[in-house]
Amino acid sequence: MSALEIAAALFGVVSVWLSTRQNIWSWPTAIVNVGLYTVVFFQSRLYADMGLQVIYLVLSIYGWYEWLYGGERRTRLRVSRASRRLLLVLLVLNVVTWVALASALHRYTDAVLPWLDSLLTTTSLVAQFMMTRKILENWLVWIAVDVAYVPMFIARGLYPTAALYAVFLVLAVVGYRDWRRSQLRGRDGDLLAAADPSVAVVGG
Repeated sequence: MSALEIAAALFGVVSVWLSTRQNIWSWPTAIVNVGLYTVVFFQSRLYADMGLQVIYLVLSIYGWYEWLYGGERRTRLRVSRASRRLLLVLLVLNVVTWVALASALHRYTDAVLPWLDSLLTTTSLVAQFMMTRKILENWLVWIAVDVAYVPMFIARGLYPTAALYAVFLVLAVVGYRDWRRSQLRGRDGDLLAAADPSVAVVGG
């Protein structure tokens, strides 16, 4: 346990909580979080998770922009549902990337748990991409990932991080509930506006 790990965990909690509220400040706090965790995971020889933080940085910048301007006519992005086609594409990409990453880590590094670490890494990327597009199902993916991350971090002695991911698990459940309500409000509002064009709709 270190002050660096505790600081990273605190920024992570703040970032995810802000995400559940669809607050744009979730992205700058996420950038601080991933910067700190890059160092933490390097020191723990969890190289897949270390590399994941760099990609998170890119996705955080992308998500920041998309949440502000990714909606219709460059407006604020609203919560939506994933199509079956998108889910299938993401699943295939996840499996291919997982096998490639795990094989490389197993062969060329001294990484511990290369297959599990890589699977959680690639699946986390899928969830994060879905979050940048405000796709509701991102929270369901995060729930599955967090359930697996908690015991892995305990096994590596990263107790503050394990506690962090336990909190993430709770927040993912809250996020799914709140985003689903937002998505349903937006859908119902669109249906109402279609029936009566004089009705103004404010996105979730």
